[in-house]
Amino acid sequence: MTGSPLNGSLVIVGTGPGKPELMTPATQAALAEATDLVGYGPYLDRVPATKGQCRHASDNRVEIDRARHALALAASGRKVAVVSGGDPGVFAMAAAVFEAVESGDPAWRALDIRVEPGVTAMLAAAAEVGAPLGGDFCAISLSDNLKSWATIERRLKAAAEADFVIALYNPASKARPHQLGEAFTLLRGVKTGETPVLFVRAAGSGEAKVIATTLSEANGTHADMRTLVIVGASTTRQVGRWIYTPRGARP
Repeated sequence: MTGSPLNGSLVIVGTGPGKPELMTPATQAALAEATDLVGYGPYLDRVPATKGQCRHASDNRVEIDRARHALALAASGRKVAVVSGGDPGVFAMAAAVFEAVESGDPAWRALDIRVEPGVTAMLAAAAEVGAPLGGDFCAISLSDNLKSWATIERRLKAAAEADFVIALYNPASKARPHQLGEAFTLLRGVKTGETPVLFVRAAGSGEAKVIATTLSEANGTHADMRTLVIVGASTTRQVGRWIYTPRGARP
């Protein structure tokens, strides 16, 4: 299937956190209409096969190359869907695509590009335990592949001093086994030891597992790349088996 140059389109979608029913209908429609799917292999595996559709799988560490490939396909007239997990706009492929547009072929700026919102890992993780993101919160990635660890430390300290609930993405990997522990050490210098800490692994899937502890007891070895870590605010509390953060702050 071919088309005229720049008559193609590109949509960036997220498959959600795991369960097929957590993928939005708009995303499902975009995937079904695409001539080409571009994405990290395990994310493409979540997408049902469509007859005549081409799949372009790649490693998870080549986001910009993947984005450029998708843009080139769209510029050639293809209807391309770039597939992320979770929400494509949160530490994912939407930003990579626009980075590639900014630095790439000026003609790409005329392409029909859109982003379909999805369900993020932090929303799925929060839903497993109650409403820990019920008040003001922020999200910080602990990956230092694209920014320095000093930048991450500065942002963690600022978020802790402002008493945000903090959702920690990319908390640990084989290449970064000690950084989550270092982050906890930094946070202990600002937040109290009783601050709730939640390790939610495989949120939004049938394999979800939750470890609820406190900042003083939090152990970084409990996390891997499928884990979302939530560090509470001073107002975060437990009621029964649920953990939530009130919408308002104490005077």
